[in-house]
Amino acid sequence: MRSRAAAFPLLAVLSWGVMFPVLASALTRVDPLNLTTTRYLLATLVLIALLLLREGVASLRSGGRAVEVAVLGVIGFAGFNLLTNLALEHAAPQQIALFVATTPLVTQLVRWARDGVRPRPALLGLSLVALLGVGLVITRGRLDGLDQFGAGGLMMIGAVVGWAIYTHGASRFGQWSPLRYTTLTAFAGTLAMLAASAGADLAGVQHTPAAADLVAVAPQLAYAVIVAAVIAVLAWNTGVQRLGSANAALFMNLVPVTTFAVQIARGYRPGPVELVGAALTIVALVAANLVNRSRVGAHRLSRAPHQFAVTDPVAVVDPVAVTAR
Repeated sequence: MRSRAAAFPLLAVLSWGVMFPVLASALTRVDPLNLTTTRYLLATLVLIALLLLREGVASLRSGGRAVEVAVLGVIGFAGFNLLTNLALEHAAPQQIALFVATTPLVTQLVRWARDGVRPRPALLGLSLVALLGVGLVITRGRLDGLDQFGAGGLMMIGAVVGWAIYTHGASRFGQWSPLRYTTLTAFAGTLAMLAASAGADLAGVQHTPAAADLVAVAPQLAYAVIVAAVIAVLAWNTGVQRLGSANAALFMNLVPVTTFAVQIARGYRPGPVELVGAALTIVALVAANLVNRSRVGAHRLSRAPHQFAVTDPVAVVDPVAVTAR
């Protein structure tokens, strides 16, 4: 039964790993802001429909927490997605995937800063190892490769920190279902994306995509919305319910592996230093999740509310994916 349950989170992370190369290919026809806005406008409509079906109209109310919902939606939901898609113009998909995979570790640091809960020394050490691995992939082990970090790396640091804050913020909504939290913050984030995209179009920073461009990227959009957002999230939720969040978290380390595999299949040939860096990052992330898993086993009852904020792996890759355990 557990092997069958493992198929659900496996499907989700494989879908998310493929997503980065798919989105990168769409950026050749549609600007990042417009692509992100279109994708999550469609995804948010699907989420709203699901929420209405499951919880009714009353669940669309913020319950006096509209400002908090809006801030978290803008920082995490809109910020993460916009910065990630913008970074794809400056960095390779496999580099982006490695940055995204460090989100659970960054969330530990956010919790330390906001709640004063210091992470285990082992987690801090593994965080540094993971970042070292990312650095090796980006620079290919050369000091003169530091200039390749550039805008894409800075954007991804902002994206990961924003998403970690958003993930941590979920712990403040314990009375809400994860689907409700996701939908309302997604709605707020999508409004911010619409405003940013419209402003960029009016300022001439980007151009409203023509119908032909949207048709050209329709397959990528269909995958990003239907597979990477809706199907993957439902599969992930099922897996988390059957395996538990600590066990499911281990699957998140397959995201950069999948992205690297897709890129290699498309003709990319990573160098030895890149492979070492990717392996270093993945091993560090697996070890960090094992540390968290042991902590969950020791403090399951007393620490359950904190674990949702810190180790909930569904928040790592896709902004639509902060949903049910």
